[in-house]
Amino acid sequence: MNHNPSTRPRIVEAEAYQQNILSGVSRTFSLTIPQLPTALRSVVTNAYLLCRIADTIEDEPAISAAQKAVLHEWFLAVLKGEEKAQDFAEGVTPRLSDATLPDERELMANTSLIVSYTHSLAKPQQEVLVKCVNIMCRGMGRYQDNASLKGLKDLNEVDCYCYHVAGVVGEMLTDLFCQYSSQVNERRTEMLALAPSFGEGLQLTNILKDLWDDRQHGVCWLPYEEFREFGVELTGMAPGRSDKAFAAALRYMIGIAHAHLRNAFLYTLAIPPQEVGIRRFCLWAIGLAVLTLWRIGAHPAYSSGRQVKVSRRIVRATIIGTSLTARHDWMLKLLFSGVTTGLPFTQLPRLDPQLSAWVTKSTLDGGSRVASGSQLLRDVDK
Repeated sequence: MNHNPSTRPRIVEAEAYQQNILSGVSRTFSLTIPQLPTALRSVVTNAYLLCRIADTIEDEPAISAAQKAVLHEWFLAVLKGEEKAQDFAEGVTPRLSDATLPDERELMANTSLIVSYTHSLAKPQQEVLVKCVNIMCRGMGRYQDNASLKGLKDLNEVDCYCYHVAGVVGEMLTDLFCQYSSQVNERRTEMLALAPSFGEGLQLTNILKDLWDDRQHGVCWLPYEEFREFGVELTGMAPGRSDKAFAAALRYMIGIAHAHLRNAFLYTLAIPPQEVGIRRFCLWAIGLAVLTLWRIGAHPAYSSGRQVKVSRRIVRATIIGTSLTARHDWMLKLLFSGVTTGLPFTQLPRLDPQLSAWVTKSTLDGGSRVASGSQLLRDVDK
């Protein structure tokens, strides 16, 4: 880390704040991040909180798509040191409505603390984090313009969306893991090929779990064309559906998520067994996602994410089971095979590489910085 003695108290404050706020904004990551080696915990916490700030902007219904694009660009300028984090926090926090959870509002108000920690990290770590948030923010903007109850066009669009909000996080984590361990770095090529699935499997699981909650906010992230092939029109869906067509479409999507999580499991096996903390970090997240898919499949007429949420008892059992087997590949394979047997599985289709490449390139092509974030926002508000 780049700790100047004069800024050390600020960094200590930021690190303590990160640890305290994490449990309020993520149940899963507050469990998994502490399993990482000490040298990785704070940087991964910081990375997650940066993504959470960007995601809070995306999820806020009181902010228009045009305003969100400006706010995301402003946030990127803050991360690059071109704008002041405190100005950003004071400009965004008052715009958040009651739809934003109190802990997320508090996180936004304390952006300067989070960013101060980011700027204390080693340059290679900062570059990895900024690249991830850059891809995420610009990808979010593309999909915010098209967000509606109609859903996304097809599975290819869903895949691109999931990449920009979660798959890129898998790539970021891989780079951080490789910087931390030379032994992990030896498997970098293999892991990067599987890394997007790690994030996308978790994201698709959340999309299915939060399906009806998202619809209350006027958005749907399911593939329109694939659901139509099953005889389901996304625009007319209502909570509590139990017809065969919807159940079949739901099983199809559970199968897609399962396929990504299977890749995530292979990703975990690529991590050297002696890095048991990194393995536990991955395994706990994968295990909770698989069990959530089971809950969704068993209750296709669910009407809220709370109805398919994994119980604390099951969470504890998952933690114990994966912790006991984390060092042993053959035991992990046996455990994963056991918990996924009977779960719908859909072979991942060959997605359109031209669209995927175009979207990825578009998110990395930044325009020139012509004005401050506050000035750009005032222009949009007019």
